[in-house]
Amino acid sequence: MSQHDTCGFSTLAIHAGKIKDAFGALTPPIYQTSTFEFESCQHGGDIFAGKRAGYAYSRTANPTVMAVEQKVAAMEGGEAALATSSGMGAITSLIWSIVSTGDHIVADKTLYGCTYEFLAHHLRRMGVNVDFIDTSDENALKSALKPETKIVYLETPANPNMKITDLRKVSDFVHGHNSAIKVVCDNTFATPYLQNPLREGADAVVHSATKYINGHGDLLAGFVISDAETVMKARMVGVKDMTGSVLAANEAFLIMRGLKTMELRMERHCASAMKIAEFLESCPKIEKVLYPGLKSHVGYEVAARQMHHGFGGMVSFVVSGGKEQAAKFVDSLELCTLAVSLGDAETLIEHPASMTHSTYSPEELADAGIPEGLVRLSVGLENVEDILADLEKGIRAI
Repeated sequence: MSQHDTCGFSTLAIHAGKIKDAFGALTPPIYQTSTFEFESCQHGGDIFAGKRAGYAYSRTANPTVMAVEQKVAAMEGGEAALATSSGMGAITSLIWSIVSTGDHIVADKTLYGCTYEFLAHHLRRMGVNVDFIDTSDENALKSALKPETKIVYLETPANPNMKITDLRKVSDFVHGHNSAIKVVCDNTFATPYLQNPLREGADAVVHSATKYINGHGDLLAGFVISDAETVMKARMVGVKDMTGSVLAANEAFLIMRGLKTMELRMERHCASAMKIAEFLESCPKIEKVLYPGLKSHVGYEVAARQMHHGFGGMVSFVVSGGKEQAAKFVDSLELCTLAVSLGDAETLIEHPASMTHSTYSPEELADAGIPEGLVRLSVGLENVEDILADLEKGIRAI
């Protein structure tokens, strides 16, 4: 497509990155091949040297994967995108392509559990220093930045407590301090339909495409979106040489199919989540509801400015009585499926302290603002009345 900036979200999701193959296939083909034939030694050498566009080996580029990368780049407003075989593949491939021993990362203390584990333990083993702070606190951010800082990393809304960070404020502050520092935002919860961190000043965006971007719970994938130079480095260093986190052509095909309905899906997720958040807020047995679309949320005003079309399909809430009552609530449900992950057609519910965020110690959970009684709900596409009826069973059980 041309004139991407003038197109709507669904138009981009359907038409960006379209492949014109030899047979005129409307749906991009699955190029199920590991390697590609060269016309001559000169042709192959030129492709390897970067002097000529083309494909050499599917670890670095594949036509089906390239098509979905171009779609996601257009949807996020980035120059380029890199597809990986998981969300953690995207995060690690980007970070490994930026940092070296002795470098420093500032990260928010509220993160997805595996991201926290990677930053807190494994990067430190390799001599990369990481400080965890509240990135929404300008004084804490100012104190944490060092000459060797290469990345400021955050999520908004954050997993699992829905913490909101002002991306424009953080990006402007960090770049004012040192324009070389890359602000990286995990945009999985918000999706490119609701929020575009690059347009708010961030340098790179990562996604677990396993979630809303695919939307059907049947594959693992991730994306890095940034300027072309950063993405190329993540591709040729992060993926090719370090993580090997290569997305297969079949998964790319399924993501493209899922993207065609993403706007419609997100509208339903958001509308249902708002109704559920309002219902839970009215329940005396629920201590606190954490949803950025509620005016009671401390980050509501920021979310209303930087999130478009809605506030997402994720609702977290704290059950009165702590971990034991939270478990009783979850175990009493029938329609809501007890499972990790999110963004599926099915409504999924989990207990972060014992599941997705079990890598945090009890002290780290408290410091990150994740109560042991917190429950995370990924609102699905079922009729909202049926989800509410199931949640009422949970309320009666505690």
